[in-house]
Amino acid sequence: MNDSRPIRAKSGTNHEGTSAHNRRVMIDALRVNGALSRADLARATRLTKQTVSNIIEELERDGLVTSQEAVRRGRGQPSTPYRLVPEGAFAIGLQIDRHVTRAVAVDLVGSVLVRDEAGLPHGGPSNGTKVILDLVAGIRSKLAGIVQQSEKRLVGLGVAMPGPFGVAGSGDDPWMMEAWQKFPLLETLTAGTGLDVGLQNDAAAAATAERMVGAAHGLDHAVCLFVGYGIGAGLILNGELYRGTNGNAGEIGMALLFADGKSTPLEHRASLASLYQHLSVDPADPHLHARINGLALRGDQSIHAWVDAAAVDLRWSIHLIETLFDPQTVILCGSAPEALVNRLIAAIGPLLPSIAERRGRTLPRLQPGMADPWSVALGAAAGPISRAFDPRFAAILKDSLQS
Repeated sequence: MNDSRPIRAKSGTNHEGTSAHNRRVMIDALRVNGALSRADLARATRLTKQTVSNIIEELERDGLVTSQEAVRRGRGQPSTPYRLVPEGAFAIGLQIDRHVTRAVAVDLVGSVLVRDEAGLPHGGPSNGTKVILDLVAGIRSKLAGIVQQSEKRLVGLGVAMPGPFGVAGSGDDPWMMEAWQKFPLLETLTAGTGLDVGLQNDAAAAATAERMVGAAHGLDHAVCLFVGYGIGAGLILNGELYRGTNGNAGEIGMALLFADGKSTPLEHRASLASLYQHLSVDPADPHLHARINGLALRGDQSIHAWVDAAAVDLRWSIHLIETLFDPQTVILCGSAPEALVNRLIAAIGPLLPSIAERRGRTLPRLQPGMADPWSVALGAAAGPISRAFDPRFAAILKDSLQS
């Protein structure tokens, strides 16, 4: 039980008609802090002890929470800590990228139980959706082989793909998956899987993964600068993922940079796609991630030249993010290999002066996050878990209107 550091929790409310919100607040407190007693939960969430006891009993009945062995602290009565049951819920995450699709199955606490990938054939979604549906079916079958009751506790399918969404393109822009965006993807996946399906861009999914099990875990204000085939920013504001009006919040890769009288989008200069062009390599090469990681580890001159140029633009991006959002930290993450991310962070420093440069900081202004091609699929899987269990103001409104 956590008694050596402050408990991080959102506040519940003791007003009538807020049971759904309070239930989510309790689950979130256990997810962020680990095992807690009823007294700890009551103090942290500002709920009455009776309300906490009622919710704990309800969560135990639903198989989401379980008690542990009683712990004695000092001279007082022993207290019973409670923790989340990982097998209480499951979700599937799906990443759709330009040449590959990846799927993972996670449990309630974000542990990956099954994962698999498949190459996407030419022909766009008309050919690719069958590959995707087969991949998801295989993941579900493998998960059921590990946890017999997984199908009954499957809360949804989260999908992540490059944005922006609903923006007219030229039809041949390699940074946009225009054919997939025009395709009725959510309807097709819902019909093919029978699951509740949600969609977000890849940067938002990466931020969701960081919030659930990564560098943004327990933080209320963080921005994840995602370096993948393109560039995006996942915005965690007031403890929640901010998506914007059309799901396009954080599309910083489309920000225009001006040089030599021309304007160029940031992601044309500092993304992995720009690195692939710089190296003249095939982005569909299944061994490309390992190859670039090796080049970065060896300090290859071609990598070094790209890193130096990209770092200038990313340094400006971080300054802009700090100025606009005032986050606790900026997290550099994405599908770039770890050795490349580490070289980028080293080259980006020192950061430009900004409002984030202040005394008493407890977190660095810039830190590395997940550098893993599976992080987007993991974040996509965390989406349905978040929708089902994370506290949101909308839960208060819903209960209040129904009461």
